[in-house]
Amino acid sequence: MGSTLLGPERKKGSLKGVPMMTISEVDKWEISSSSGMKYGQYVDWEKIDPEAAIRYQKILSSDHYELKAMGRTGFWSMPHTLRAKAYQHIIHSIESTSTTADVDTYHGLAGKLFGEFQTSTHPFPKFMEDGEIPRYCLNKAGLNSVKKILICVNHHFPDVSYCPILSALVSLLLHFSEDEAQCFHSICSLVSYTDPKKRYIDQTFLTSRASCMTFGDLANKYCRGIRKLIASSHQNLFEFYSDWIMWIFADLPFTYAIRVLDVYLLEGYKVLYRVALALLSLYKVSVSSRVAHVDDFRQDMKNFVQNVGRHSTNDALLQRAFSIQLPTRNELTYLFNANKDALIHKDIHNKRFYSKVQGHDPTVLLLKTADEEVCGAFLSSDWAQKNCDEKGFKFFGTGECFVFTLRPGMERYQRTVLQISGMSGKCDSSHQKQILSISSLITTHVDRTTGGSPLCTVSAFKFMAGDDETLFIGGDGGHALHLQADLTAGCSERCDTFESPPLCRGCFKIQSLEVWGIQHSLSVPPLLSQ
Repeated sequence: MGSTLLGPERKKGSLKGVPMMTISEVDKWEISSSSGMKYGQYVDWEKIDPEAAIRYQKILSSDHYELKAMGRTGFWSMPHTLRAKAYQHIIHSIESTSTTADVDTYHGLAGKLFGEFQTSTHPFPKFMEDGEIPRYCLNKAGLNSVKKILICVNHHFPDVSYCPILSALVSLLLHFSEDEAQCFHSICSLVSYTDPKKRYIDQTFLTSRASCMTFGDLANKYCRGIRKLIASSHQNLFEFYSDWIMWIFADLPFTYAIRVLDVYLLEGYKVLYRVALALLSLYKVSVSSRVAHVDDFRQDMKNFVQNVGRHSTNDALLQRAFSIQLPTRNELTYLFNANKDALIHKDIHNKRFYSKVQGHDPTVLLLKTADEEVCGAFLSSDWAQKNCDEKGFKFFGTGECFVFTLRPGMERYQRTVLQISGMSGKCDSSHQKQILSISSLITTHVDRTTGGSPLCTVSAFKFMAGDDETLFIGGDGGHALHLQADLTAGCSERCDTFESPPLCRGCFKIQSLEVWGIQHSLSVPPLLSQ
């Protein structure tokens, strides 16, 4: 029997399978006063608050550069209705393929997906990282509307495969929208922007990772002290930087987040770099005196941003952000593209795994974590069978699949009772958990019938599943292995599919990963040599 090295691979996706969104019936909500502009619709607000009316007229007559100055100083921050009108004016001016027809599109999608006053469940959009939606100040009705808008965005923009900040943007913009359809239109403008001088959101994992690398480059230049602090603690610097955009669109308190939104809608992505660097510089001052007591810098930074009001006011944070002498937009774009090209050159892309392993069965997957733990899986079926739809992942595979550990201990885990195809008996009890030696792993023999179908099949169990965003091995009661799309991190849980405990310590970072194709041949040329 020969073995074919398919090569080392590398992650991203959520760690909890396929979460579902529940769209509730309206009459079950306890709705408080509306946060949109429809309340007080019979009131002439300009007479009650003439200053706001004067400011709004100035907004309408100002050019882009004047609006930038207004946004940075909080010109339309009060009252609520003034900011709402300002946002709609700014969003209308964004160069994009979005049109007012988006409103009709939303009503059509919502009617098709949700019906009228019916409870329904839908998979979380594929572009969301973990299924969490920032509540900010939304009530139950508002949170339900956010879910509906996100699901409609997912259907309207099927090419948006990774954008974890979209849920926060929808939640924030809903505060300043007349209804769901208007909020949907605003998001469509940010997704389909066409201005070559601006960038609003990353829409794939590749571009998100390139943006993270770009922020890391900027942080290393403008906040050098924090790099030394984290490096001295032996924690992963890139992992720390990977949260940078979520500091703004998940962790910042609402009143701070909307001040960032004021300038972000006008100036685009560069503002996010500025604000994240300002937060990082504040954090460096805070953490330097207590660094010896910080066990997890990522969590410590998250806590810091959530309580940033103890360290800086809104205005002071933005002043700090805009005092940073960043490179020009063209230079930032060049740096971003260079990082993206580097990722493509290294072939760190979420589809590479499948492109290398499809067409090969069985395969053996081996991985070593950053903690030097080694584990893996014997997978009986071709990954070309992977598939998923709106109802979730389609699991496949046979009872020949098993998982194992090699370090710190060597053990093999496989379902003890298998249903033989076409019979009511049980497979040989030798499939029960057994101590695994390296030699037994390499010489594992796969018995097949003449037609090529496996001798033992278990249709009721969940052995293998995946899409371009994530990969699962085992799915009953938990995942024996769950690898994120670029294969740099993963998670292991107790899994009933294989009757296995966690193969390594919970969530882990992957140090190296290999996949081997097992074929009945003494000499097979490698598909990939690295």
